[in-house]
Amino acid sequence: MNWDLLVQLLVNGVTLGSAYALIALGFSMVYGILKLLNFAHGDVFMVGAFIGWGVEGVLGGAANPIVPVWLLIALMVGAAMLGSGLLGVVIERFAYRPLRNAPRIAPLISALGVSFFLQNSVLLLFGGDFKTYDTFTLVDPFKGIHWGPLNVWVVRLVVVGSALAMMLGLTVLVSRTRLGKAMRATSYDREAASMMGIDVDRVIVATFFIGSALAGAAGVLVGLAFSQINHFMGFNYGLKGFTAAVVGGIGNIPGAMFGGLFIGLAEALSTGYISSTFQDLIVFSILVVVMLVRPSGLFGRAAIQKV
Repeated sequence: MNWDLLVQLLVNGVTLGSAYALIALGFSMVYGILKLLNFAHGDVFMVGAFIGWGVEGVLGGAANPIVPVWLLIALMVGAAMLGSGLLGVVIERFAYRPLRNAPRIAPLISALGVSFFLQNSVLLLFGGDFKTYDTFTLVDPFKGIHWGPLNVWVVRLVVVGSALAMMLGLTVLVSRTRLGKAMRATSYDREAASMMGIDVDRVIVATFFIGSALAGAAGVLVGLAFSQINHFMGFNYGLKGFTAAVVGGIGNIPGAMFGGLFIGLAEALSTGYISSTFQDLIVFSILVVVMLVRPSGLFGRAAIQKV
């Protein structure tokens, strides 16, 4: 057993899985309330990555930042969360709300249209070349934890720590706040929640803002961890995030977190021990097996039929 390789693969898997979990949370939140598969969510993640890249450039770039590095990263993440959150609100208002009572296929097609629109808009604005965060220049690659076989770059620690903090914050918001209670009530029965005085439109807007903001943060964290971004990355990461949400139990927040980490670890281990050529095959094989054995996902529950 090559323990050095195993430990490094686990670090890679947790880093990647943290990003998948943040994306999966957006899928689960929207599906839990609207029963809508927001396939534009991956491209909101991509837009967040480009917002972070733009902020880095405006503030001097990786080589000569005009603010301390920690503040630069915080501003990149904050701007991406705000921009992506507002983008999610705009998408909900103009692409989904008019179709809220339409057959389910209509908002699904609209989501795909929004996805292509965002993808091609970024392509037209910034071109098809890969953009780089140049993280190795921004942060010393030798800084981090180096103990035996464990070698963790400080940026990976920032990515995982930030993702865990946001997941914890979302859990507290949903379970302990009035907005969270309104979200849970709307998810259970939208019409009954409306009759009880809950502003359902406000709850839905808040859900899109929070889910999209988490996706935007994930975009910056992926850019920092893996350095390069491009206009097509939303499709790949969005598909993995959706897979994570389904494996964990779509509509279930703890399930989305677990599913993201599980898919990230599965992808990293398959890359290290089998081949990077088959990593997607293995990930989606896991999805098929979970759907055959437990269709509601590992943490999901069978839908309650209200009569």
